[in-house]
Amino acid sequence: MPEWAAFVGLTGFLLTALLGLARLSQGAVRPEGGVSATTDGLSMPDGDPTIPRFETQRAAAQRQQMRDTLAPADVSTGMLLANVAFTQGLFGVLLVAGAFYFEIPASAFGITMDGLSTGRPALAVGVGAGVGFWLGNELAAALADGFGVAFDESLRELLAPDSVGGWVVLLGVVLPVIAIVEELLFRAAAIGVPVAGLGAPAWAMAIVASVAFALGHGAQGRAGIVVTGTLGLALAGLFIATNSLLAVVVAHYLVNALELVVHEGLGVDRLWA
Repeated sequence: MPEWAAFVGLTGFLLTALLGLARLSQGAVRPEGGVSATTDGLSMPDGDPTIPRFETQRAAAQRQQMRDTLAPADVSTGMLLANVAFTQGLFGVLLVAGAFYFEIPASAFGITMDGLSTGRPALAVGVGAGVGFWLGNELAAALADGFGVAFDESLRELLAPDSVGGWVVLLGVVLPVIAIVEELLFRAAAIGVPVAGLGAPAWAMAIVASVAFALGHGAQGRAGIVVTGTLGLALAGLFIATNSLLAVVVAHYLVNALELVVHEGLGVDRLWA
């Protein structure tokens, strides 16, 4: 019991630190007074080799203006991606090290031999849930816009690469790291461990973890906090129902990947705009 309580304390400390870093970073993404992302009339030279073939010129111009406005001139998208991957990876390493030190079993993190936990069924559930959650995000963002609540897309635009190689790194390295670490922290450690080791109420922990998850995405604005909090609650429900870290990691990854690829890579507007 003391080991479980100590690990829960470590999880709380890491959550607090992560939220603190997120708060500090909001100033760089959402400066005082706000920034207009309207870029009608901007154009990019034809044949620009830095723009992937699947990206529209208008989308590239919008993102470049946003990046020039919000980020210092000497900070590239690659540096931003590297910083995100390093920071998230560090938190993940600390959490895993703590689990080993306090001898927390893998089953508490949603890693068992059951097919719905680590087998193909878990993978299939994760894929289906990820697509469904993304569609729900699209609908929620459209509803927010309809009520005049802006959905801040600055962070998404800053993270979108300008080259095919950048997209490979984003989709193959950065987004998997984000999905694994955030699900390990916000779902497995914040819900699974207290429930398994301390007998905490699952849904009470789900609400606490989802609120923290929402606050950690404050750079997306008020609407983004609400939408992200709802997504966090949905992921928590999926974790509780399946006891599968794999399922929520896959779902989380697909939500982020679809958001970036569809809107930044393909230049498609909100589905229900």
